[in-house]
Amino acid sequence: MSATRLYIKHLFRSTAICLALLTALTGFAQDYNIRVMAPGSVEVGDQFQITFEVNTNKARDFSSPTFKGLSLLGGPSTQTSTNISIMNGRRSTSVTTSYTYVLRADVEGVFNIGAATCTVDGQKIASQPFRLKVEKASGKRRQQQQQDPFAGDPFFDAFFGNDRRQQQQQQQPVTIDASTLFARASVDKSSVYRGQEMIITYRIYTQVPISQFQIDKLPGNKGFWSEDLSQNKKIKQYEETVDGKRYQVAEIRRGALFAQEDGSLRIEPLDLDVLAMVQAQRRRSGTIWDLFDDAFFNPAQAVEKHLKTNSIKVNVKPLPAAPSGFGGGVGKFSVKSRISAQTTKTNEALTYTLTVSGSGNLMLIDEPAPAFPETFEVYDPKVTDNINRTDNGITGSRTYEWILIPRSQGDYTIPAYDFVYFDPASGKYQTASAEEYNIHVDKGSGAQGSAISRNDVKLINNDINHIRTRTHMQERNAAHQGSALFWLLLALPIAAALVAIPVGRGMQQRRQDTVGLRQRHANKLARRRLKRAEEHLRRSNVEEFYTEIYQAVWGVLSDKFGIPKADLNRDSVQQCLEDKAVPEETRNDVLHTLTEVDFARFAPGDQSAKMQEIYNKAFSMISSLE
Repeated sequence: MSATRLYIKHLFRSTAICLALLTALTGFAQDYNIRVMAPGSVEVGDQFQITFEVNTNKARDFSSPTFKGLSLLGGPSTQTSTNISIMNGRRSTSVTTSYTYVLRADVEGVFNIGAATCTVDGQKIASQPFRLKVEKASGKRRQQQQQDPFAGDPFFDAFFGNDRRQQQQQQQPVTIDASTLFARASVDKSSVYRGQEMIITYRIYTQVPISQFQIDKLPGNKGFWSEDLSQNKKIKQYEETVDGKRYQVAEIRRGALFAQEDGSLRIEPLDLDVLAMVQAQRRRSGTIWDLFDDAFFNPAQAVEKHLKTNSIKVNVKPLPAAPSGFGGGVGKFSVKSRISAQTTKTNEALTYTLTVSGSGNLMLIDEPAPAFPETFEVYDPKVTDNINRTDNGITGSRTYEWILIPRSQGDYTIPAYDFVYFDPASGKYQTASAEEYNIHVDKGSGAQGSAISRNDVKLINNDINHIRTRTHMQERNAAHQGSALFWLLLALPIAAALVAIPVGRGMQQRRQDTVGLRQRHANKLARRRLKRAEEHLRRSNVEEFYTEIYQAVWGVLSDKFGIPKADLNRDSVQQCLEDKAVPEETRNDVLHTLTEVDFARFAPGDQSAKMQEIYNKAFSMISSLE
């Protein structure tokens, strides 16, 4: 009995210990989260902070949301803090990592800020999205363009104190005003006829280097038919003087617009986000620290700027009263025709082709209707487009091909086809004529031609073949069944299937591993682009050279480290290189090369020497990553 009691006692004690351990382990489990600290509303022109705080120091791959409608002045500034507290004799420790961005409100409105994300112990966590209201600037707005955006932040004051304040008094905040970087839209004509082609061009004007841009919202342009003229084309860059200031200009988009309504129409603005590389300017203090006011010691910072082009009013004039035969063509056109034969037999097909060529609204013209003889059976035309979208607008041709089947013998005429179009240059309707054709039809073989209908022509090759009513079957010799050869041949497909299944699965997994595939081919693809860049270097093709260099440098980083191109920027590259434990010398070489490439695309000076230097740096950087 005593032994039973002792057993029960040990059982309860073991259970208590297990429960205690389970409770302790549960206490160690932590719920990771991202807390957002941001103002609810600001005024236009205000500079403010948004901080994302993670309750651990194990956060990896931090990704901020897009701050649309705001200018990114700095960040992220990353800090890790440890808080130790003792309560009732028990000591507790908490660690937080904060990512702080300094922003400026540019335009009035309510903006939805998405979620920030990061990875902790292999688990992805996200913050809560929030709204930020930007109100119209008041007349008594405080002087918020202050030089210390972190004023009043106890965390920064505790770590940096007066040294930080003295440094910020020497260094001005990085900003971009509207006269330094802006976007414009322009049209080649402000008054057009309905259906007349109009070219619209969107340009970025800048006095600072631009690393990348992204069109955020395309204009709706109600009342216009639009065609993109800039697909798969290189961006044009040149210099232009505006209001006495010299700008680098980039044509980012060109399109053709065709007004479909009369009256006053409005071309909507285009929205885009631009990432500029700007150096922070230091105030001269008269001390030895002024020696460090140099690009090498004062690297450029990435500043995100939201741009919006101007809207444009266009006067659309109505077309004059149209003559008979007008099919909606507005521009400058010509027409030609051809026929496969002018002598044929009944029930034999002819091909009549009509081609409309020129410049204008080719894709909007009505289908032509030539006057074919009534005894000809006519099928719907096949339409073939050969339309070119050039910088100067839409040119090319549209071809219509009819199948004609004469049903009766005799002599017939396909009259000349008159293509009527409106010429905006003269303000009058013009006529382009195709050739007339005389057709002689002889009697075909068989009955009088009208015996075959259109449905008969479609079903000529689909009739049921003759069915044989008598068949001859031959008995096969089954002696080979059960032999060794029979079983060997039977086993071969099964063995092949057993081998093919794991091999196929392995190949499928490798094909589905897109990240691994990109990593394996990253350097190979980058060297191929470098080779193309070297050819452009020899031929002094400046734009093509920098395009290939840019794609090689940024592409190898995206492919090799699995950074999505949408998240590809200097900060994400730096964080990824640190996470991958890339040596510091290599990290500095990569970041320095990225800055040099971005500056070189817009910097003035001797392009040949500069291109060779950039090529050498890009080659060295890509080689160091192998």
